[in-house]
Amino acid sequence: MYSGFMSTPERLIEATRALLWERGYVGTSPKAILEHAGAGQGSMYHHFRGKPDLALAAIRRTAEEMRATAEGVLGPPGSPYERIEAYLCRERDVLRGCPVGRLTMDPDVIADDELRAPVDEFLTWLRERLAAVVEEGREQGQFAPTLDSGEIASAILATVQGGYVLARASGSPAAFDTAVRGLLALLAPGDQSAGGRP
Repeated sequence: MYSGFMSTPERLIEATRALLWERGYVGTSPKAILEHAGAGQGSMYHHFRGKPDLALAAIRRTAEEMRATAEGVLGPPGSPYERIEAYLCRERDVLRGCPVGRLTMDPDVIADDELRAPVDEFLTWLRERLAAVVEEGREQGQFAPTLDSGEIASAILATVQGGYVLARASGSPAAFDTAVRGLLALLAPGDQSAGGRP
């Protein structure tokens, strides 16, 4: 399944990432990880202290990757509205849900301070990054001066995570798209008629 050039620890981390997204922590057994990674018996304990240690490495890797993806669309160029739109409309595997957000529904992850930490850190970073973009838009007069950038950032994050839930419940990405369109309509700068979007 994985490239022959990938080291055993890398294969174990990638297999764990895929299984956590698909099955959650409890459903991700050491045996399933080894089979998915094409790794031999005992290799997990040779490279990691056990399943929690490997899961932590996998969650951190997923959070880092998602942070880089988000920064890729939230950073300039583009107006603040365009960057938020790019974040909301970027390609996602909607029916699989958010690989980090789904972990918040996993009681074993949430009950473990160490496993929960990278989840919380990523969501906190994302909320703060979105708030900075909204604040930039307020300063430029693109968003209403009365908006609270932190509250809007939380609403954006809640729309994305809630959109995943609605899409999974209905079995269709249309529910996610509808939620995103609704939020973008609420955030749209007031005067787009003269010459289109800045």
